Amino acid sequence: MSEQLTFPDWIAVDWGTSSLKVWAMGADGTVLAQNHSGQGTDDTAPDDFEVTLLTHIAPWLGRDHTPVIACGMVGAAHGWAQVPHRAVPCAPLGTPQTVTCRDARISMHILPGLMQERSADIMRGAETQIAGFLAQNADYDGIICLPGIHTKWAHISAGEIVSFQTFMTGELFDLLSRASMLRHSIGEGGGIDQEAFTGAIADTISRPEAVATQLFKIRAVDVLHTAQTSVSRARLSGILLGLELAAARPYWLGQPVALMGPPAVTALYDKALSAQGVAPTHHDIDAATLQGLGLAYKTLSTG
Repeated sequence: MSEQLTFPDWIAVDWGTSSLKVWAMGADGTVLAQNHSGQGTDDTAPDDFEVTLLTHIAPWLGRDHTPVIACGMVGAAHGWAQVPHRAVPCAPLGTPQTVTCRDARISMHILPGLMQERSADIMRGAETQIAGFLAQNADYDGIICLPGIHTKWAHISAGEIVSFQTFMTGELFDLLSRASMLRHSIGEGGGIDQEAFTGAIADTISRPEAVATQLFKIRAVDVLHTAQTSVSRARLSGILLGLELAAARPYWLGQPVALMGPPAVTALYDKALSAQGVAPTHHDIDAATLQGLGLAYKTLSTG
C-alpha cells in the first residue's frame, strides 16, 4: 500500500469468493494506489465486512464521505448485503445499491449481479467486467469467456448480455486434485505437460461419456508406470476443460471469442480453444473491472 497518497475521489472494490481487490481512484480513472488480498467473502464473517474493508483502505480515507463502488460476491446473500439480481437479456451494468455503514468516512454502493431464469444461472462481478470490456469495444458482438474457479461464457449482442453459462471446472479441478485419490498423482502445484493437456482435451470432446474412467486412468497410469506429476496434472486439467468445451460448443463454435481472466488460467483456455480452430483475443481483467466500476461511479456522481 502506498505511503504517500492524495486522498482518492472514490474507491473501487472487486470482492469475490476467494479474493479482495481494492483501488484508490482519481475522478479521471487514474489508479492512485491499490491493495489486494486473499480474504474473499467465504473467509469473512457477516458482521466483519466493513471492518475488513477498512483494514485495506483506511490510509486512503479523509474526513469526508468517500464513495466506495463494489462488485462481486460482496452483494450475495452471504456477503455484506444482498443486492437482487437483474434478469438477462439486459445491459450488463445495473444501478448500485447503497449500503449502510457505521464508519462515516465511507459511503458503500454495491452493484447487482445477473440471473438467467431459463437454463438457470447467476453471476456476480463478471457483469461489471463485461461492462468495462464493452466500454472499450462498443460494437462487439460475440462471446466473452471469463476463466476462473467458476468460468463464465456470455453471449453479447447489441450491447446486452443475451445469455450466459457457468462452469465449475476450476473448482472441480481443485476438489479432485486435493480431496480425491488423484491427489497422490497430481502433487502440489507445478506445470503441466502441454502434449498431454491437448491430448486429453481432444479425447474428452470426442468421448465425453468416458470421463469417469479416464479420470481413474490418471491414477492407474501413475501406479503402473510412475507418471510425471506434470503429465497427471495435464490429463486432469485437459479432461475437465474438454468437458467444458464440449458443453459450451454453441458459444464458441463459429463465434469471435474474447478471453478475460487470470493469465495462467487464460493461457490454458487459449491453448484449448486454439486446438479447436478458435483464435481468441486477450483482454486485461483488472482493467475491465476498473472500467466497469468507473462507469458505475459516474452514474452515482451524476445521479
